[in-house]
Amino acid sequence: MEVIAAVLFALALVHTFSTKYFERLGHHHPRHAGLFHLLGEVEVVFGFWAAILIAAMAATVGGEQAIAYAESRQYTEPLFVFVIMVVAGSRPVLEAVKASVAALARLVPLPTAVAQSWLCLALVPLLGSLITEPAAMTLAALMLAPLVFRPGVPERLKYAALGVLFVNISIGGTFTSFAAPPVLMVAATWNWDSAFMATHFGASASIAVLINATVLMLFLRKHLQSPDEAPKGDSRAPVPALVSAIHLAFLAAVVAFAHHPVIFLGVFLMFLGFAHAYERHQSPLILKEALLVGFFLAGLVVLGGLQQWWLQPIVSSLEPTALFFGALGLTAITDNAALTYLGSLISGISDPAKYMLVAGAVAGGGLTVIANAPNPAGVALLKQGFEDGSIGAGGLLLGALPPTVVAAVLFLI
Repeated sequence: MEVIAAVLFALALVHTFSTKYFERLGHHHPRHAGLFHLLGEVEVVFGFWAAILIAAMAATVGGEQAIAYAESRQYTEPLFVFVIMVVAGSRPVLEAVKASVAALARLVPLPTAVAQSWLCLALVPLLGSLITEPAAMTLAALMLAPLVFRPGVPERLKYAALGVLFVNISIGGTFTSFAAPPVLMVAATWNWDSAFMATHFGASASIAVLINATVLMLFLRKHLQSPDEAPKGDSRAPVPALVSAIHLAFLAAVVAFAHHPVIFLGVFLMFLGFAHAYERHQSPLILKEALLVGFFLAGLVVLGGLQQWWLQPIVSSLEPTALFFGALGLTAITDNAALTYLGSLISGISDPAKYMLVAGAVAGGGLTVIANAPNPAGVALLKQGFEDGSIGAGGLLLGALPPTVVAAVLFLI
């Protein structure tokens, strides 16, 4: 069964790199366009192959064992990402963050569009250490979509911006012990608190985030809209301060109970009721996008649960420096939180090896869609800004390589 799971995992990875191909097939074969477009949705990939795994398990070892395995997996992270995306993407929260970013942009001696884009790529990822990385990804993606991921911006620069966003989100959440999934997996086991994270990871992460965002702006600034060319804002009445405050309170409650699904799902239901009661102050909630991302992550949880047999020997056999580069590379083909979790199971692992494992995992968190849990959220919210309405895995990899190198160098020194 482990071999079957490894083969299906490899096929899912190939599928992830082939989504652009399925989108093109949909255009060339309109009779089956719906099916091809479905298979071209990167968020569907791992859920699709996870279903095949459960079916294969049922045929191989029996239906009861297949159901038992599916029910034994931990789905807190997919549920949390679904909830935090919907809450953070609501109009009152987004408008409050936009207003704050706009106020800060006016203090920066740069064109408004450049200043706002820079803040979305630098400040918001670092804010992820407080509001969690999935929430930071949602807010940054929604604010960047009309600025960067729009017609008129060269495709190569969109991929560069996407790579910087993914890498900065991955490393920007390392100031605390609860915001980044790969850190959360080891924090309790290794007694890493937020003070430890800020001391050992915070400075390197913040410098890398600032360098990545600044260098990107040097190439992107000519293509950003000037204020007089920017699209008009929301014509509806402003959101009352009290409504925004209540939405921010819901967001804070979800973050505070991020590891208690019974509580944060209850908070989410109350949020839905409040949003419906004050519908005139809302935009449509991003339920579809959030559900697709949750489906993707749940599929990754199911498929990843049977990869320990080949991943853990690799992780446990490497010396600290080799472990850093091994983790950085393996993160591209498996979720970085799963990788650090396997590292936490190794008995007697040295302190330098612990640092190198986590540093490599977070540095490589932008290389692929599956490398870091918030990445599918960014893909779901930004893919319409790319050709064919989809994001190519190769383009993302190339766009993420330069900021990944910057992060890797700073974590190593």
